[in-house]
Amino acid sequence: MNNKKADNKMKIFVIGVFIVFIIVILKVFYIQVFEYDKLNGLASDLWSRNLPIEADRGKIYDRNGVVLADNITTTSLVLIPNQIKDKKEVTEKLAEILNVSYDQMKEHVYKNTSIERVHPFGRRLDYKVAERIEKLELEGVYLVRESKRSYPYGTELSHTLGFVGIDNQGLSGIELQYDDYLTGEYGAIKYFSDAKGNKLDLAQVYESPQNGVNVTLTVNHKIQASIERELDNVVTKYNPETALAIAMDPNTGEILGISSRPNFDAVNYQDYDIETLNRNLPIWATYEPGSTFKIITLSAALNEKLVDLDKENFYDAGSVKVANAKIKCWKAGGHGAQTFLQVVENSCNLGVNTATHTILKNTL
Repeated sequence: MNNKKADNKMKIFVIGVFIVFIIVILKVFYIQVFEYDKLNGLASDLWSRNLPIEADRGKIYDRNGVVLADNITTTSLVLIPNQIKDKKEVTEKLAEILNVSYDQMKEHVYKNTSIERVHPFGRRLDYKVAERIEKLELEGVYLVRESKRSYPYGTELSHTLGFVGIDNQGLSGIELQYDDYLTGEYGAIKYFSDAKGNKLDLAQVYESPQNGVNVTLTVNHKIQASIERELDNVVTKYNPETALAIAMDPNTGEILGISSRPNFDAVNYQDYDIETLNRNLPIWATYEPGSTFKIITLSAALNEKLVDLDKENFYDAGSVKVANAKIKCWKAGGHGAQTFLQVVENSCNLGVNTATHTILKNTL
């Protein structure tokens, strides 16, 4: 009887062990197959570090492929503080090369972080400065590739193109309006380190950046250059408060050239006041068209066959009262009797007003 009880207990124990064993196997299988990517990513985050590589911002072209906004490859300083053994020496040498104080450099070298981007004096470094840093071969000191915006034609089309900030983010104009397209995706040089930040002797992984999308404008560079030149001549000769010009294809409405004065150098936008940067006058400013609009009114009247230029006559008495306003002709006493063709030739205010009244009367 006792042997039978012992056998039953043994069977239960074996079955229990077997069930536990199956559960462990299933769990391991689940982790290895279904949870692998997630856990591998978490583990990788613990011991991998990324040195960012900036993508090139999309270029801006005129209608014929002329580059209006380009990129220049530069380098920037990045530190891995835990890898720097002699922090005092590194601080002194970098401060000297970058022409900053010891305390300014110390804030970055001694910072308790996995990766430290030295901003702003370590950004977009001059080639000679970067070369001096590279020759030092300091541990934990890296130079990474960055892209700097350039405008080959200087101040040309400055208000329309706009400008970018230190991180290549669009701040105005086309650069801001199409920033989501122009901005690329960062790449990285991935290296591996232990919990203390010490670099491990493992191969680095290069993840290439994805450049931004190029944008093509309707602007014609040759026409734009002519506009810029003539506006400069106007400013030199007459010294006006503002000057602006637009060239448009009347068949399509495409803008072929557009500019105004004062303008600015987009690379050094910080040297200009907000009023100069933010006023794209051809779009922003309001201006009464005056007599230049008379041709539009008369064209509408002719198109609707409401006026005959040669056969219909109009008498200009010098003034006419409309509602509570008195409209005067620019010529004292008026032009007298005239055809509507003469109304156009004489730029007669009252004659055009009559044409406008006729249009409104027949359309309302």
